Amino acid sequence: MKIIKKILLLLLIVIIIAQFFGPEKNEGDLASVEPFLTETNPPDNIKAILKESCFDCHTNRTRYPWYSNITPVNYWMADHVKHGKKHFDMSNWEGNSVKKKDHKFEELIEMVEEKEMPLPSYTWTHTEAKLSDSQIKDIVEWAKQVRFKYSLEPRPE
Repeated sequence: MKIIKKILLLLLIVIIIAQFFGPEKNEGDLASVEPFLTETNPPDNIKAILKESCFDCHTNRTRYPWYSNITPVNYWMADHVKHGKKHFDMSNWEGNSVKKKDHKFEELIEMVEEKEMPLPSYTWTHTEAKLSDSQIKDIVEWAKQVRFKYSLEPRPE
C-alpha cells in the first residue's frame, strides 16, 4: 500500500509541475483570413458559420476556453489545431495553387456533407458550432460555387 501512495504522490507532483508548461498558442491575427474571404466571397451567413464553426481550428486565431490552460488538455487542443490547419488553413490561402484550393474545397464539401466537420469533440463544448442541415446545405452550395469559379481559372500544366 505504501508504494501505491508514493506513486500517486509522484504522479500528483508531475501533474502540478506540468501545469507550468504548455504548447504555443495559436493567437495570431484574424486579418490573415482576409485574402481567403476576398477570394471566396462568402455571403454574410456563411461568414458567420465559418467564424463560429471553423476559424478556431482552421485559421491563425483560436479562441481558447478556460480549460485550455490545463495540461494535458492544452496539448490535445494544440494537436487538433495543428492538424486542422494542415488540412485546411484559411490564414495561409494565398500561396496555394488553384488546383490545391479546388481540392481543399472538394474536401470541405465531403467533410461537411458527411458531418465529420466540425469535429464532435469540438461541438461537445461549443454547441453553437454544430451545423444544422440548413447550414450544411448553405455551406455546400457556396463551396460548389467557389469550386466552379476555380474550374474557370487557367491552371499551369
